[in-house]
Amino acid sequence: MLYTELIRLWDEGVRAVDNRDWQGALAKLNQISDPTSRTLFVTSSVHLALEQFDMAIKTLDSVIAKDERLAVGFFQRAAVHMMTNRLEEALGDCIWAQKHMRENTIIDYKQLGLRYKLYSWQVLYNAAAVHCRMGQWEKAGEILLAASQERGGRGVQVDLAMDSIARREVIAPLFVPEGVVFRPRKQDVEELRPRDFLGKPEVIISDIPHDDFGGFEPLRPQKPGYYEPKVEEGQDSRYMCVKNAYMAKSPGELTVPAGAHVFVFSQDDRNDLATVIYDGQRGLLPNFLLEPVTKKTKGKKKKYSVPSGIPLPPSLKPPTRPEAAVSLPPELPSSYTIDTCTSSPSQDIITTQSPSRQTEGADSVIVKAHYTYTVALSVPIDIEYRELQERVAQKLGQPAALIRLRHKQHGSSLLKPLEGEGGLRDLAEVAESGRATLWCQAEDPLANRTILYQMVALYDYSAQGPEDLEFGEGDTIDILSEVNEEWLEGHTAGNIGIFPRCFAYRDSEKAAVKEATSL
Repeated sequence: MLYTELIRLWDEGVRAVDNRDWQGALAKLNQISDPTSRTLFVTSSVHLALEQFDMAIKTLDSVIAKDERLAVGFFQRAAVHMMTNRLEEALGDCIWAQKHMRENTIIDYKQLGLRYKLYSWQVLYNAAAVHCRMGQWEKAGEILLAASQERGGRGVQVDLAMDSIARREVIAPLFVPEGVVFRPRKQDVEELRPRDFLGKPEVIISDIPHDDFGGFEPLRPQKPGYYEPKVEEGQDSRYMCVKNAYMAKSPGELTVPAGAHVFVFSQDDRNDLATVIYDGQRGLLPNFLLEPVTKKTKGKKKKYSVPSGIPLPPSLKPPTRPEAAVSLPPELPSSYTIDTCTSSPSQDIITTQSPSRQTEGADSVIVKAHYTYTVALSVPIDIEYRELQERVAQKLGQPAALIRLRHKQHGSSLLKPLEGEGGLRDLAEVAESGRATLWCQAEDPLANRTILYQMVALYDYSAQGPEDLEFGEGDTIDILSEVNEEWLEGHTAGNIGIFPRCFAYRDSEKAAVKEATSL
């Protein structure tokens, strides 16, 4: 089968999937005489959407036979096996999927045409789903606990699954979402379109008015092209632009369109007429229609600009993270083991304060604490930090030892710690009109590490190694040490690691850039 024909049928099948035309998609995909593992995966997704589970399993068998190391193929087949109550086969597929993850926490299939990221915690989640269907609830709980410690964008799915298993409820398996399939490369699809390498002929200039003929005809008499004729020594000659169109009114004059460039041979003729050359013809034009040809000057570039686009990686090799004595966090009750990984402050829900609310008294202040949800409480204005920390933690149902309170200074996007060196110790300093807004984050303690300063993430940064710090755009990062010119050691959301300096900025740096661009 020709490769171009395979790409055409593959693309038409994917378009039918996007339109939810499942039968039309199968009709196109079944015409492929020599399918690949990726086109077969599309076919299995269509069978799954039609709830044809046996056909989906049969097609996924062919997918894995074509590519025996495709982890997402084993992951999808394990979920379909569970739907048909083939639990032993499903558990085996989970084991093979975990093996072909090759100890990676994530595999991004974007380069292969599948807009999907497979996380190791998802494979563990499906393994736990198999065990709870077998009635092995304790084993399922242990696997979910291991999944909760994996890194990745799992959200609250693992938390809800652990609650369901605690109530002896069967959890549903995870699938690759409906409509998310392998797609052919955009360049290959564009190559299918016919191309006209000769192009369409166009009339550049013609003696015939409004001539738009684009075919073939006998050759027309050739005219001399643009040239600069020789002039006598001391005679002024130059190119000029015609301001308005001019129609010849007498013999010897030229008909010239507006904006045309003419060569001025002489301007000494009588009746304010200049001798010019246009399109190889010599004739007369009025002097008042001519103006000098000027070159457009390019605008000056700004000396400073706000960073845009993801920067290039540092030239220096990433060093090992500085060693520091880290004390183990306190043991927590089982209800708190999953709460240590929370969203970053930039992802918290921020509510506006209602001006109609009044403080309870002159010596008290209303505190709004933003977490994954927002709580409000009234406290004395001279309250100590530790007592405030305990009250907020009690409201949130979190251990006080892992709650960290921050505030945002006026005109700044950074979240500053409320306590410690460089922070504010008095709640009155951050309260305005009897109200104070704080942000709290549950995270492991820093083991007496000193925070040098804070930065805000300009872009998302995915960990490239076990010692890297992963964060998202807008996250606040505590800087613990400067490893070298291009790498910093930072802390955010309970994690400590190194990251490139160019992926974050300080408020002072941003202010300097803005000041420079405004000059």
